[in-house]
Amino acid sequence: MEKSNSGSLWKNSLIGLVFVFLYLPILVIVVFSFNTSKLNILFKGFTTKWYYLVFQNVQIMSALENTLIVGIVSTALATVIGTVGAVAMNKYDFPGKAVLDKVLYIPIVIPEVVLGIALLSIYSLAGIPLSLFSLILAHVTFCIPFVVLTVRSRLIGIDQTLEEAALDLGATPFKAFMQVMLPLLVPGIISGAGFSFALSIDDVIISFFTTGPASTTFPLQVYAMVKTGITPEINAISTLMMLVIVLGIAVNAVFQVRRIKRSKGK
Repeated sequence: MEKSNSGSLWKNSLIGLVFVFLYLPILVIVVFSFNTSKLNILFKGFTTKWYYLVFQNVQIMSALENTLIVGIVSTALATVIGTVGAVAMNKYDFPGKAVLDKVLYIPIVIPEVVLGIALLSIYSLAGIPLSLFSLILAHVTFCIPFVVLTVRSRLIGIDQTLEEAALDLGATPFKAFMQVMLPLLVPGIISGAGFSFALSIDDVIISFFTTGPASTTFPLQVYAMVKTGITPEINAISTLMMLVIVLGIAVNAVFQVRRIKRSKGK
Protein backbone atom coordinates (compact mmCIF):
# COMPACT_ATOMS: atom_id res chain seq x y z
CA MET A 1 0.00 0.00 0.00
CA GLU A 2 2.84 2.35 0.90
CA LYS A 3 4.63 1.50 -2.37
CA SER A 4 1.45 2.24 -4.30
CA ASN A 5 1.03 5.62 -2.60
CA SER A 6 4.71 6.42 -3.14
CA GLY A 7 4.47 5.55 -6.83
CA SER A 8 1.32 7.63 -7.24
CA LEU A 9 2.97 10.60 -5.49
CA TRP A 10 6.04 10.32 -7.73
CA LYS A 11 3.88 10.13 -10.86
CA ASN A 12 1.76 13.12 -9.83
CA SER A 13 4.89 15.11 -9.01
CA LEU A 14 6.31 14.47 -12.48
CA ILE A 15 3.02 15.46 -14.11
CA GLY A 16 2.96 18.63 -11.99
CA LEU A 17 6.52 19.52 -13.02
CA VAL A 18 5.60 19.09 -16.69
CA PHE A 19 2.63 21.44 -16.31
CA VAL A 20 4.77 23.98 -14.44
CA PHE A 21 7.40 23.82 -17.20
CA LEU A 22 4.75 24.34 -19.89
CA TYR A 23 2.53 26.97 -18.32
CA LEU A 24 4.69 28.96 -15.92
CA PRO A 25 6.14 31.17 -18.72
CA ILE A 26 2.61 31.89 -19.92
CA LEU A 27 1.51 32.78 -16.40
CA VAL A 28 4.49 35.15 -16.06
CA ILE A 29 3.48 36.94 -19.28
CA VAL A 30 -0.10 37.35 -18.04
CA VAL A 31 0.99 38.63 -14.61
CA PHE A 32 3.52 41.12 -15.97
CA SER A 33 0.98 42.49 -18.47
CA PHE A 34 -0.61 44.14 -15.41
CA ASN A 35 2.68 45.50 -14.03
CA THR A 36 2.89 49.24 -13.37
CA SER A 37 6.61 49.18 -14.16
CA LYS A 38 7.66 49.25 -17.79
CA LEU A 39 10.65 47.05 -16.97
CA ASN A 40 9.79 43.37 -16.62
CA ILE A 41 12.12 42.77 -13.69
CA LEU A 42 9.97 43.21 -10.60
CA PHE A 43 6.21 43.39 -10.21
CA LYS A 44 5.65 46.82 -8.61
CA GLY A 45 1.90 47.25 -8.83
CA PHE A 46 -1.35 46.40 -10.64
CA THR A 47 -2.61 48.36 -13.65
CA THR A 48 -4.61 47.75 -16.80
CA LYS A 49 -3.24 50.76 -18.71
CA TRP A 50 -1.10 48.63 -21.01
CA TYR A 51 -4.22 47.03 -22.48
CA TYR A 52 -5.39 50.51 -23.42
CA LEU A 53 -2.01 51.73 -24.65
CA VAL A 54 -1.43 48.70 -26.84
CA PHE A 55 -4.41 49.68 -29.00
CA GLN A 56 -2.93 53.16 -29.33
CA ASN A 57 0.36 51.76 -30.63
CA VAL A 58 0.17 52.23 -34.39
CA GLN A 59 3.09 49.91 -35.16
CA ILE A 60 1.69 46.99 -33.16
CA MET A 61 -1.84 47.42 -34.52
CA SER A 62 -0.58 47.68 -38.12
CA ALA A 63 1.57 44.58 -37.66
CA LEU A 64 -1.34 42.69 -36.09
CA GLU A 65 -3.60 43.70 -38.98
CA ASN A 66 -1.03 42.44 -41.49
CA THR A 67 -0.71 39.18 -39.58
CA LEU A 68 -4.47 38.57 -39.58
CA ILE A 69 -4.77 39.43 -43.28
CA VAL A 70 -1.93 37.10 -44.23
CA GLY A 71 -3.17 34.37 -41.90
CA ILE A 72 -6.77 34.43 -43.11
CA VAL A 73 -6.00 34.71 -46.84
CA SER A 74 -3.17 32.18 -46.86
CA THR A 75 -5.21 29.74 -44.78
CA ALA A 76 -8.19 30.02 -47.12
CA LEU A 77 -6.04 29.48 -50.22
CA ALA A 78 -3.98 26.68 -48.69
CA THR A 79 -7.12 24.92 -47.43
CA VAL A 80 -8.81 24.95 -50.84
CA ILE A 81 -5.68 23.93 -52.77
CA GLY A 82 -4.64 21.36 -50.17
CA THR A 83 -8.10 19.76 -49.98
CA VAL A 84 -8.38 19.48 -53.77
CA GLY A 85 -4.85 18.06 -53.92
CA ALA A 86 -5.52 15.53 -51.16
CA VAL A 87 -8.72 14.29 -52.85
CA ALA A 88 -7.01 14.08 -56.24
CA MET A 89 -4.04 12.14 -54.86
CA ASN A 90 -6.38 9.79 -53.01
CA LYS A 91 -8.75 9.06 -55.90
CA TYR A 92 -6.66 9.20 -59.07
CA ASP A 93 -3.49 7.65 -60.43
CA PHE A 94 -1.37 9.87 -62.64
CA PRO A 95 2.25 10.01 -63.84
CA GLY A 96 4.59 11.27 -61.14
CA LYS A 97 2.17 10.61 -58.28
CA ALA A 98 4.74 8.65 -56.28
CA VAL A 99 7.32 11.41 -56.75
CA LEU A 100 4.82 14.12 -55.80
CA ASP A 101 3.89 12.14 -52.69
CA LYS A 102 7.54 12.27 -51.55
CA VAL A 103 8.19 15.85 -52.67
CA LEU A 104 5.19 16.97 -50.63
CA TYR A 105 7.21 16.48 -47.43
CA ILE A 106 10.05 18.80 -48.49
CA PRO A 107 8.48 22.08 -47.24
CA ILE A 108 7.77 20.32 -43.92
CA VAL A 109 11.20 18.83 -43.23
CA ILE A 110 13.38 21.49 -44.86
CA PRO A 111 14.81 24.14 -42.48
CA GLU A 112 12.74 27.32 -42.57
CA VAL A 113 15.78 29.47 -43.27
CA VAL A 114 16.51 27.43 -46.42
CA LEU A 115 12.90 27.72 -47.59
CA GLY A 116 12.92 31.46 -46.86
CA ILE A 117 16.10 32.00 -48.90
CA ALA A 118 14.73 29.85 -51.73
CA LEU A 119 11.51 31.85 -51.91
CA LEU A 120 13.44 35.12 -51.78
CA SER A 121 15.60 33.93 -54.70
CA ILE A 122 12.52 33.01 -56.73
CA TYR A 123 10.94 36.39 -56.05
CA SER A 124 14.14 38.13 -57.16
CA LEU A 125 14.33 36.11 -60.39
CA ALA A 126 10.63 36.63 -61.13
CA GLY A 127 10.75 40.33 -60.28
CA ILE A 128 8.12 40.01 -57.55
CA PRO A 129 8.46 42.89 -55.04
CA LEU A 130 8.47 42.06 -51.35
CA SER A 131 5.06 43.02 -50.04
CA LEU A 132 1.95 41.56 -48.45
CA PHE A 133 1.36 39.63 -51.68
CA SER A 134 4.77 37.93 -51.60
CA LEU A 135 4.25 37.13 -47.93
CA ILE A 136 0.88 35.49 -48.61
CA LEU A 137 2.42 33.39 -51.41
CA ALA A 138 5.17 32.23 -49.06
CA HIS A 139 2.71 31.26 -46.33
CA VAL A 140 0.48 29.39 -48.80
CA THR A 141 3.56 27.48 -49.97
CA PHE A 142 4.45 26.04 -46.58
CA CYS A 143 0.83 25.61 -45.41
CA ILE A 144 -0.41 23.48 -48.33
CA PRO A 145 1.51 20.30 -47.39
CA PHE A 146 0.05 20.36 -43.87
CA VAL A 147 -3.49 20.62 -45.26
CA VAL A 148 -2.87 17.82 -47.76
CA LEU A 149 -1.51 15.47 -45.11
CA THR A 150 -4.32 16.27 -42.66
CA VAL A 151 -7.11 15.81 -45.21
CA ARG A 152 -5.52 12.64 -46.61
CA SER A 153 -5.37 11.13 -43.15
CA ARG A 154 -9.09 11.83 -42.83
CA LEU A 155 -9.76 10.30 -46.26
CA ILE A 156 -8.09 7.06 -45.18
CA GLY A 157 -10.64 6.67 -42.38
CA ILE A 158 -13.67 7.21 -44.66
CA ASP A 159 -15.49 4.26 -46.20
CA GLN A 160 -15.09 4.82 -49.95
CA THR A 161 -18.10 2.63 -50.69
CA LEU A 162 -20.35 5.44 -49.45
CA GLU A 163 -19.46 7.53 -52.48
CA GLU A 164 -19.80 4.51 -54.75
CA ALA A 165 -23.28 3.87 -53.34
CA ALA A 166 -24.28 7.46 -54.12
CA LEU A 167 -23.05 7.02 -57.70
CA ASP A 168 -25.01 3.75 -58.03
CA LEU A 169 -28.13 5.61 -56.87
CA GLY A 170 -27.79 8.07 -59.75
CA ALA A 171 -25.80 10.93 -58.27
CA THR A 172 -23.22 12.63 -60.46
CA PRO A 173 -19.57 12.44 -59.31
CA PHE A 174 -19.69 16.11 -58.30
CA LYS A 175 -22.95 15.72 -56.39
CA ALA A 176 -21.71 12.54 -54.68
CA PHE A 177 -18.58 14.33 -53.55
CA MET A 178 -20.38 17.46 -52.35
CA GLN A 179 -23.19 15.66 -50.50
CA VAL A 180 -21.41 12.53 -49.25
CA MET A 181 -17.64 12.93 -49.09
CA LEU A 182 -17.29 16.63 -48.31
CA PRO A 183 -19.38 16.54 -45.09
CA LEU A 184 -17.26 13.61 -43.92
CA LEU A 185 -14.09 15.53 -44.75
CA VAL A 186 -15.11 18.62 -42.77
CA PRO A 187 -13.27 17.63 -39.54
CA GLY A 188 -10.05 17.06 -41.49
CA ILE A 189 -10.47 20.30 -43.44
CA ILE A 190 -11.09 22.28 -40.24
CA SER A 191 -8.03 20.69 -38.62
CA GLY A 192 -5.87 21.49 -41.64
CA ALA A 193 -7.15 25.07 -41.76
CA GLY A 194 -6.53 25.55 -38.04
CA PHE A 195 -3.05 24.11 -38.36
CA SER A 196 -2.30 26.42 -41.29
CA PHE A 197 -3.59 29.51 -39.50
CA ALA A 198 -1.54 28.72 -36.41
CA LEU A 199 1.61 28.24 -38.50
CA SER A 200 0.97 31.44 -40.44
CA ILE A 201 0.42 33.83 -37.53
CA ASP A 202 3.38 32.30 -35.67
CA ASP A 203 5.94 32.36 -38.49
CA VAL A 204 9.06 34.50 -38.14
CA ILE A 205 11.90 33.12 -40.27
CA ILE A 206 10.15 32.73 -43.63
CA SER A 207 8.29 36.01 -43.11
CA PHE A 208 11.62 37.73 -42.41
CA PHE A 209 12.89 36.81 -45.89
CA THR A 210 9.68 37.37 -47.88
CA THR A 211 8.09 40.52 -46.47
CA GLY A 212 8.68 44.16 -47.24
CA PRO A 213 9.14 47.11 -44.88
CA ALA A 214 5.49 48.13 -45.23
CA SER A 215 4.10 44.67 -44.47
CA THR A 216 5.67 43.75 -41.14
CA THR A 217 3.83 41.03 -39.26
CA PHE A 218 3.18 40.90 -35.53
CA PRO A 219 5.86 38.24 -34.78
CA LEU A 220 8.45 40.31 -36.67
CA GLN A 221 7.36 43.47 -34.87
CA VAL A 222 7.68 41.75 -31.49
CA TYR A 223 11.08 40.36 -32.49
CA ALA A 224 12.24 43.88 -33.32
CA MET A 225 10.85 45.29 -30.07
CA VAL A 226 12.35 42.67 -27.74
CA LYS A 227 15.85 43.67 -28.82
CA THR A 228 15.44 46.67 -26.51
CA GLY A 229 13.55 44.73 -23.83
CA ILE A 230 10.10 43.18 -23.44
CA THR A 231 7.56 45.82 -22.42
CA PRO A 232 4.16 45.26 -20.76
CA GLU A 233 2.54 46.25 -24.07
CA ILE A 234 3.93 43.10 -25.66
CA ASN A 235 2.77 41.07 -22.68
CA ALA A 236 -0.71 42.63 -22.96
CA ILE A 237 -1.18 41.84 -26.65
CA SER A 238 0.24 38.35 -26.09
CA THR A 239 -2.25 37.79 -23.26
CA LEU A 240 -5.13 38.93 -25.47
CA MET A 241 -4.03 36.58 -28.26
CA MET A 242 -3.77 33.68 -25.81
CA LEU A 243 -7.26 34.52 -24.53
CA VAL A 244 -8.66 34.34 -28.05
CA ILE A 245 -6.92 30.99 -28.60
CA VAL A 246 -8.25 29.58 -25.32
CA LEU A 247 -11.77 30.71 -26.22
CA GLY A 248 -11.41 29.08 -29.63
CA ILE A 249 -10.28 25.81 -28.05
CA ALA A 250 -13.17 25.96 -25.58
CA VAL A 251 -15.73 26.54 -28.33
CA ASN A 252 -14.26 23.67 -30.35
CA ALA A 253 -14.37 21.39 -27.29
CA VAL A 254 -18.04 22.23 -26.68
CA PHE A 255 -18.81 21.58 -30.35
CA GLN A 256 -17.04 18.19 -30.26
CA VAL A 257 -18.83 17.14 -27.06
CA ARG A 258 -22.22 18.05 -28.52
CA ARG A 259 -21.42 16.18 -31.73
CA ILE A 260 -20.43 13.06 -29.77
CA LYS A 261 -23.64 13.25 -27.73
CA ARG A 262 -25.73 13.61 -30.92
CA SER A 263 -23.99 10.61 -32.49
CA LYS A 264 -24.61 8.51 -29.36
CA GLY A 265 -28.24 9.63 -29.29
CA LYS A 266 -28.73 8.29 -32.78
